[in-house]
Amino acid sequence: MLQTLTRQWELPKRRPFMRMTWHDLLFMHWPVDVVSLRKLMPERLEVDTFEGQAWIAVVPFHMSGVAPVWSPNLPGMSAFPELNVRTYVRDPLDKNNSGKPGVWFFSLDATNPVAVRGARWLFNLNYVDAKIRVKKRSAENDSQADWVDYSSRRRNPKLQAELVMSYRPVGGLLEQQSDLEAWMTSRYCMYSSDRRGRILRGEIDHQPWPLQKAECNIGRNTMTDWLGVKLPDLSPMVHFSRSIDVLAWSMDRIDQVL
Repeated sequence: MLQTLTRQWELPKRRPFMRMTWHDLLFMHWPVDVVSLRKLMPERLEVDTFEGQAWIAVVPFHMSGVAPVWSPNLPGMSAFPELNVRTYVRDPLDKNNSGKPGVWFFSLDATNPVAVRGARWLFNLNYVDAKIRVKKRSAENDSQADWVDYSSRRRNPKLQAELVMSYRPVGGLLEQQSDLEAWMTSRYCMYSSDRRGRILRGEIDHQPWPLQKAECNIGRNTMTDWLGVKLPDLSPMVHFSRSIDVLAWSMDRIDQVL
């Protein structure tokens, strides 16, 4: 049976904190060993799996309209590219939310130094400074239409990671998502931990993902090397989304790590 694509938990009663729009987003998913991810997690959280299989994703995109909900867009601040490395987790000890599924970000590379430092402080997320270039090719002919050229390289040599690739959507919007596609993308919260090891959760909200199949050409991808996670020698499962509007709430402490 197809999993529900819409939010299953109530939104927070308070006002959201941030708004943003994500553009030309590509999900690239690889199956990986659960043990290799488990050792990178806080003890309290468990790696979420689909039919026993864990997945890791590398997600390039760019954003616009990034600002607090009460603020107008700020020139030079509200639009920038980002690159995420993520997996999926649950908190089995949260009895109020029945092991609510969410996203765990290993890293979030971005070009905006203020956003990097602000997100580290406000959300306790592992944002990293990077030099990222995104170029959409002009549609001079069908073979060139819709391609996005994307390159990212971290500025800190001690955390070096790089992605060089191109990608584009293939076909129209998916009328129905498979169970696995829904499991990977239908997640409306993110988890992190603070400096004291306490687990935090932040809610996000958006419409169900408008997904398309995609194709990609990867020139270089070392985004998981620094984690000690080796990607399998397989083509990733890839999906494209043209644009989606997102709201994000501030992080809540759910409990201390046991």
